[in-house]
Amino acid sequence: MEKSDIKPAVIFVLGGPGSGKGTQCANIVEEFGFVHLSAGDLLRAEMNSGSKNGDMIATMIKNGEIVPSIVTIELLKNAIKSNPGKNFLVDGFPRNEENNKSWEDNMKDIVDTKFVLYFDCPEEVMTERLLKRGESSGRSDDNMESIRKRFHTFNVQTKLVIDYYGQFDKVRRIDANRDVSLVYKDVQALFRSCGF
Repeated sequence: MEKSDIKPAVIFVLGGPGSGKGTQCANIVEEFGFVHLSAGDLLRAEMNSGSKNGDMIATMIKNGEIVPSIVTIELLKNAIKSNPGKNFLVDGFPRNEENNKSWEDNMKDIVDTKFVLYFDCPEEVMTERLLKRGESSGRSDDNMESIRKRFHTFNVQTKLVIDYYGQFDKVRRIDANRDVSLVYKDVQALFRSCGF
């Protein structure tokens, strides 16, 4: 197969808000050369760009709602196409079944979705982390009201995506309620065993 025929690998990185996804993605990028695409960061950048989608995205994020799939997928697709020859961590997406169906419909011919990297962490631990982060992050969603809405969305909708990939043995669960370096040891072993 020609190098150009090889589809980029995509690993979905899921876990509740505050489960440590961003921290672990940074480690994976550094060691394994993946490109980290945070759906939230892409949406926030679009929101701040002043585009027509920006205002709609701002309102939905503030309300803890999920932005329409096609908006997020277009942002992800553009980012993937602008990094040829790379593999990708897609962080915080798909957040629900509709996101996932839209991803499969629009991206199956463009990328090879390998598995879901699921950072499993108790809610009380994640709440504590988010409130601490909120002291300095300046993020509009690091407050108790938004955190509660985000947990609700995760528990009601995102867990269904994890269950879906679980049927195909495509979920790699990592216990994220530990020291960052111990969590990364498991991540590192997983990525090496997959040949990255």
